[in-house]
Amino acid sequence: MPNWADVVEIGSGLPGVEESTWWGTPGLKVAGKGFCRVRTDPDALVIRVLDLGDREALMRGQPDVFFITPHYKGFPYVLVRLELIGEAELGEMVEDAWRINAPRRLVQEYDATIGDAAR
Repeated sequence: MPNWADVVEIGSGLPGVEESTWWGTPGLKVAGKGFCRVRTDPDALVIRVLDLGDREALMRGQPDVFFITPHYKGFPYVLVRLELIGEAELGEMVEDAWRINAPRRLVQEYDATIGDAAR
């Protein structure tokens, strides 16, 4: 069962990520932009998604894992019940959220290192 420490570990492997606070709770940022954070009441991970369609697809596909509160209705964020998400899926979501907020240069450098590692 993943927890915040696992989110931090995943995020720490991405260029430019800093552990910080965001809206008063622990969060991860890249280039000063938050892309995921802890939420209390209800306990969940708030994470950036590509768009509202992406969020809706996640919630339709796994409503026990993904949800929103009225506060997030018009914003491209989804709440994740960490106790119900698999580690691989969580890793993909953290990387995707980072890619959305990271400067293009960091994403290109990261992709180049991934390509080099695959060779």
